[in-house]
Amino acid sequence: MLAPETASKKASVDHGDGDRLPVVLDETMAALRAADIQFLLIGGVGSCVFGRDRGTRDIDVFVRPESAENALSALAARGFRTKKEYEHWLYKAWKDGVLVDVIFRSSRDILLDQEMLDRARIVTFRGRKVPVAPPEDLVVMKAVAASEDTPRYWYDAIAMIGQTELDWEYLVSRARQRGARRILSLLLFADSVDLVVPPEPIEALFEAVGSRRPA
Repeated sequence: MLAPETASKKASVDHGDGDRLPVVLDETMAALRAADIQFLLIGGVGSCVFGRDRGTRDIDVFVRPESAENALSALAARGFRTKKEYEHWLYKAWKDGVLVDVIFRSSRDILLDQEMLDRARIVTFRGRKVPVAPPEDLVVMKAVAASEDTPRYWYDAIAMIGQTELDWEYLVSRARQRGARRILSLLLFADSVDLVVPPEPIEALFEAVGSRRPA
């Protein structure tokens, strides 16, 4: 289903704290794979393996919109309690006190597409191999979703810039599609706190933003 890539050094995390999240994660992935549903992990797991560990206690799976119903049914068949939280972007499932968010439309209508699947990383999280969305896509998702209520998303994105080697050309291409101004401001902020950001992506996004300004 995925094209594995070599995980970064930051991607190996094993807390060994005995909580139920790793077990429920295994059951979630098994259910989706048995139902032949393409998925990637995003959210706190993505932040942990590519940026900073903020002690995530839930699981965010990203699926195609047309797969969301089947994903929820597959989890229900495994004994998860399920709910359609928001018909246009989010379903939920619970097992053993662990929440699984089934996300099929991220902020600004970001969808799981083939390029994201092709660039997915297979990384180690709490002792198991898991498929995680590309860090560049996670940076874009986090930055465009950041708001007054969720400032941590902004700093999750900053942590990924600081901790993971990024494909800057790909990041710029994704930013142009979903939030050139927001990602430009993110890169300028990262530069202002002395993270290493090459000039090329900043210049490319300045050009992209300028090209959309009225004459």
